[in-house]
Amino acid sequence: MGRPKLLLELEGRPIIRHAVERVISAGIRHVLVVAQPEHEALARALAGLPVRFVVNPTPEAGQGSSVSAGVRALPLGTTAVLIALGDQPAVPAEAIPALLEALKRPGKCIAAPRYTDGLGNPVLFAASVFPELLELTGDRGARAIVERDPSRLIQVDVGSSMPRDVDTPEDYESLSAPDNPT
Repeated sequence: MGRPKLLLELEGRPIIRHAVERVISAGIRHVLVVAQPEHEALARALAGLPVRFVVNPTPEAGQGSSVSAGVRALPLGTTAVLIALGDQPAVPAEAIPALLEALKRPGKCIAAPRYTDGLGNPVLFAASVFPELLELTGDRGARAIVERDPSRLIQVDVGSSMPRDVDTPEDYESLSAPDNPT
């Protein structure tokens, strides 16, 4: 994008703030924001929110290293982790509570939303999957873990299209359009 996309304004607030507020409003108690070592601007963007920053010392190693850094920083006794994307500001309000409820079903340790156009984010992982998350590398993030054993995945139907993330200037312009609800 040529500029820090998470700090771009959307309806008067940074994109990252929208994403984090969605997670908090769903009742997630311990919100960790994984960031690169120089994250002062992100901290300002999230000022006043109950979050804790976790530094990924090697962000250039890809999304997998960020997931691993976040899992390493989880408080003892954590029973599940929700991995959400900071550049996805419009996750439907009902998605996260539905994932939390779905993971309570026996025999499943991963819950992912199934949008009208496919599986997406955020994804909820039970503690039994943490060792796999700790080993992640590269840019695929946790997708390989979700795909590794479909029998442990519960898909939660969300009656809308997958929320857009912001990867290009065109994505940002589309999300910023006056007729696009976040």
